[in-house]
Formats: sequence, structure tokens, C-alpha cells
Amino acid sequence: MAKKPNSQGSGPSQRQLRVGELIRHALAEMLARGDIHDDVLTKHVVTVPEVRLSPDLKLATCYIMPLGGQDIAPVLKALDANKRYIRGEVAHRVNLKYAPDLRFRQDESFDEAARIDALLDSEAVRRDTDRKPLRIDQDFDQQDKHDDDD
Repeated sequence: MAKKPNSQGSGPSQRQLRVGELIRHALAEMLARGDIHDDVLTKHVVTVPEVRLSPDLKLATCYIMPLGGQDIAPVLKALDANKRYIRGEVAHRVNLKYAPDLRFRQDESFDEAARIDALLDSEAVRRDTDRKPLRIDQDFDQQDKHDDDD
């Protein structure tokens, strides 16, 4: 029986997640040690929060963010300029049949987290959370007193 391909509704497979983490660790180690000789990359501390792989493991999308979120465009350009070297190093560090092609994208999860924090800090949400919750045990205590009187 043939295995069904990943549909849009299902998430990544365990293999995609595992290989993505291996690539993320290899890329983060290269950036931390300064193995990529580029003036822009040596001036920035770059984090790699996530690497997503295609189902066939031939395309890896690496989400990156410089510390403080500053100068994202030059960092992305520097990573793209050194893409061939990075791919070769990742191939040596991660034992795969094929080295995936790397794409570098800005990580927007920090922006999304800031947006959610702003929503939670808004006046409408604060008004809803400041209300005193109903105490269910009070209702039961009063009901028990009425039952005892009978």
C-alpha cells in the first residue's frame, strides 16, 4: 500500500523536524564560531530559531534574525552570497544523501509575539481579565445550607 503524501492540513513529518533541527544546529554553530568569513556576518550576532524542510528534504528554509532585529537586509544578503559555502559545510556536518538547497528568510515570529503581547495588554482585554471570577464553591455552600434546613 502506498503511503499518502503530506497534505496541507497535516504538519511536518518527524524526519523533516529531526533533519531541520540538525541543520539548524549546524548553521547556528557555524555562525557562532565565525566559520563564514563575511564582514557583515562577523559584525552581527545571528540567531537561527527554525529551519523548515520540504517533504523530499531537498529544500531547507532557514529563518534567521540578527540580535536586536537590526540590519536584517544586509545579513540576508550576506548569507545568500555565501550560500554555496554554507551548503557545503552543512553537508559535511549533517549526514544526508543529498545536501538541501538553503533559502534564508527573516524570522517573523518575534514580531508576531510582540503583536500578541500588545493585544493582551490592550484596554479591552485588561477590562475582561480584571473582572472577578465567579466562585462556584460559594454557590454549592449556599445550596448545602438550604438542603440542611429541609
